[in-house]
Amino acid sequence: MTQAPRLPAELRRARVATGVVFAVHGAVQGTFAARIPWVAQHVGTGIGGLSIALLMPGTGAMVAMPLSGRLVHRYDLRSLVRVLIAVFCAALVLPALPTSLVLLCVALVGYGAAAGLADVAMNAHAVVVEERYRRSVMSGMHGCWSAGGLIGSAAAAVAIRLAPDARVHFLLATAVLAIIAVAAGAWLLPHRPEPEVDAPPAFALPSRAVLAIGLVGLCAVFAEGSALDWSAVYVHTVLGHPASTAALTVATFSVSMATARFAGDWVVRRAGPVTTVRLAGLCATAGALGVVLTRNIVLVVGGFALIGIGIAVVVPLVFAAAGRIGPHPGRSIAGAAGIAYGSGLVAPGIIGGIARLSSLTVSFVVVALLVAAMTVGAGVLRP
Repeated sequence: MTQAPRLPAELRRARVATGVVFAVHGAVQGTFAARIPWVAQHVGTGIGGLSIALLMPGTGAMVAMPLSGRLVHRYDLRSLVRVLIAVFCAALVLPALPTSLVLLCVALVGYGAAAGLADVAMNAHAVVVEERYRRSVMSGMHGCWSAGGLIGSAAAAVAIRLAPDARVHFLLATAVLAIIAVAAGAWLLPHRPEPEVDAPPAFALPSRAVLAIGLVGLCAVFAEGSALDWSAVYVHTVLGHPASTAALTVATFSVSMATARFAGDWVVRRAGPVTTVRLAGLCATAGALGVVLTRNIVLVVGGFALIGIGIAVVVPLVFAAAGRIGPHPGRSIAGAAGIAYGSGLVAPGIIGGIARLSSLTVSFVVVALLVAAMTVGAGVLRP
């Protein structure tokens, strides 16, 4: 039996380094998310003000992402990723500084802009790594992001006991994560676009192909945001189970999604991206229907786990597909990311609005319809 040719050590190191960068990005976001209650208390705002403030990171990311395509074209990708991930680590301290809601909103716009720029750059580098590997590695990268988020939130839970003031925690986390990311960045691949390709415009509407790919990502990100923000409320308020069970539901969803991402590359290599997303969409649809058609808590928690498994590989495959659209893959990734992440920005509000007009059960029917549409539209991800 013949063995596959051994990959160059430089490429294997680049894959590991890219995974570390993804994990650091996730850890920054997990660290911030775990400290949101402290941030709200520090600025003296309630749920209403906090809900406004938490719209700002997504807004900052949406504004900054169109600029990232131009940066990817202009600068060496290895250097760009190292700089932007370090900037994002440093941006972690911003939410701890303001003492008013207005200043917090401004700080979170900056935090979100740094997150969006780093997100596009590291995904563009992951596309380069995947092209040179000649097989799927993108899902594993996003699995590293999910693992980083879990590690960041778990470390924050420990830090809350040791250092109640988040300013101390954020400074320490910034230093540690930035050192890890910059050190790993030395193993990234140098990459510049072909010199004859003109720079993309700073702002431009996505092409029809990018729009179609982004809409598939929109369905997945909408389902993810809905499950993360509303699954606990659904289990606690609609089904009447204790808060501990509600928290377990969120944890089950998150762990299922992270685990599926690490297994996703194996599936993609054997089934291809289109078949994988179709199977994933069927899995997520079955899970969403399980949530709305039964009140059995085991089946409901299992339904949210199936949603997590079903949507896990979709966003990585969306980025990979967008990165194959030239001549400016960075701009294509930014366009698809903007469409997909935009749905994550509005999903909690839409789910809440539908719940106010009818019920939270009807809201998750909408989620079921969207993941079913994701199944139908999987063909746009064909290489």
